[in-house]
Amino acid sequence: MQSNNAERVEPATSTKDAIEGYFSCLKRGQGWDAFFSEDILFTSFTSPVKQLKGKAVVLLATRGFYGMIRSFEVRDLLVESGRACALTRYELQPPAGGAFRSDVAEVFTVVNGQIEEFSIYFDSAAFPR
Repeated sequence: MQSNNAERVEPATSTKDAIEGYFSCLKRGQGWDAFFSEDILFTSFTSPVKQLKGKAVVLLATRGFYGMIRSFEVRDLLVESGRACALTRYELQPPAGGAFRSDVAEVFTVVNGQIEEFSIYFDSAAFPR
């Protein structure tokens, strides 16, 4: 899924607004990265654990995943104060090979309407080797 900041994204006023805005833009395939702070800390808790800091670094490292998204659904969203947890299901299509499904737990920390921390938990067994 290609991001394109050409479409104006309204600033979020709450944690729920930020996360719902991120997912709404992700569904449209554009503007989702506007919800990431410049200093975002991204952690993948799939073995081995990987941690990345900075918007440019995170976008570069995750472009393969975002490029494979064909559809997704937010199955549940829990929000408390500046934190949120989304249980999501992605339908992914790699450049080579068959499409597959991945269930993901995504944990967010939102500060001033932007995602400052973003952690993911998923079973990598579904991913092609």
